[in-house]
Amino acid sequence: MTQRMNYAAAAPGGMKALGSVYSYVAQSGLPATLIELVYLRVSQINGCAYCIDMHSRDLLKAGVPIEKLVLVPAWDEAGSLFSEQEKAALAWAEVVTRVSDTHVPEAAYAEARATFSEKQLADLTIAIGLMNAFNRLAISFRVPPLAATSAAAA
Repeated sequence: MTQRMNYAAAAPGGMKALGSVYSYVAQSGLPATLIELVYLRVSQINGCAYCIDMHSRDLLKAGVPIEKLVLVPAWDEAGSLFSEQEKAALAWAEVVTRVSDTHVPEAAYAEARATFSEKQLADLTIAIGLMNAFNRLAISFRVPPLAATSAAAA
């Protein structure tokens, strides 16, 4: 895959704005691993190889076991491997990312609110929206994953 363009160089102000949102989410008080799991799941849904690679690496560096990492796509079938908060966040990430199909039903909102405060849910939804934006940039401009660029260099 050949990258179409360097969008960060083409629109540095836009990337700075997205970076500010990224910093906000990181300082929101939501657990860092929870945020990374959500970023990974959103990227999996969207099929963003660059982001899947990056967030998988970040989760491994944070000490998330490989057994848990590989089960993120099937989190709802993984028993107690994921905490109740992680399950709620991943369910919310799925329904919000697929908004054109789901229209985020009341039941999904009620389930998320049973776990998260209003601020937490707003922050989580900001994180989901942010990752969807990053996925769309990376996919549209064909940013190759680090694993692919490393393999090509070898």
